[in-house]
Amino acid sequence: MIRARALSKRFGTRVALAGLDLDVPRGGFLLVTGRNGSGKTTLLRLLAGLAAPTGGALEVATERARVGFLAHEPLLYRQLTAVENLDLYARLYRVAERRERIGMLLERFDLWDARHDPVGTFSRGMLQRLALCRTLLHEPELLLLDEPFNALDVEGATLLDRELEAARGERTLVVATHDPDRLAVPATARLRLA
Repeated sequence: MIRARALSKRFGTRVALAGLDLDVPRGGFLLVTGRNGSGKTTLLRLLAGLAAPTGGALEVATERARVGFLAHEPLLYRQLTAVENLDLYARLYRVAERRERIGMLLERFDLWDARHDPVGTFSRGMLQRLALCRTLLHEPELLLLDEPFNALDVEGATLLDRELEAARGERTLVVATHDPDRLAVPATARLRLA
């Protein structure tokens, strides 16, 4: 599904990625680790089509509409409710039976009782859960998750563990994390960026 050869990305004189070769098969689970500033987020942005490489070749064999991207920012409208946010994204992605899908995700991520609350009133952990709902809403083929456990409590982390386990083999996953031990079992490959 993903093939990169000599992939590089520069921001002015700063090199974010240099000469990266990468192969992730359909249904694979790549765990990306590295210190802050090593290029993890840059790699995910390139894979999502949100940035263009400055060198090398990159192929992602899926439509952009079939990509689910969880960034550092939740990408949610704080003045809208949880339901309104998900309904907006469901309409953009033309999700069939969107109300049922939204309800199922809100229940699964334990946000049902807060569904009519403005997102601006949510805790950071609740925002992360809702951002995960947004990312999974359109049932993407490729999931790109940047520090998905960030701000989650034990219950939220357990819910995410369950989602990742269920997605293994069904979807292609690329997950950047500072806690590789947590995902060592489901991952099929590892990439450590220096």
